[in-house]
Amino acid sequence: MEQMHPKDEPHETRLRRLRMRSWRRGMKEMDLILGRFADTELANLDADALDAHEHFMNQPDQVLYSWISGAAPTPDEFKPALTRILDNLSVR
Repeated sequence: MEQMHPKDEPHETRLRRLRMRSWRRGMKEMDLILGRFADTELANLDADALDAHEHFMNQPDQVLYSWISGAAPTPDEFKPALTRILDNLSVR
């Protein structure tokens, strides 16, 4: 089930919610990767990029980790969000 933000959710509330979700994923590796990204980059994303990032975060940790590690190909719809995260990690 895809979790989306309420239409009337204030921007700052959305950022706090996404930051918390980033740091409490369930898989420590993803907590560190997404949490660091949330701390440094979330506030810089426009509404469309936040939507894409939230859609990315709605995928299971194991799937996200396989894309980030390069073990599995990333579907085109998730490539922009993944690129932002990888650029933040300085692994590109």
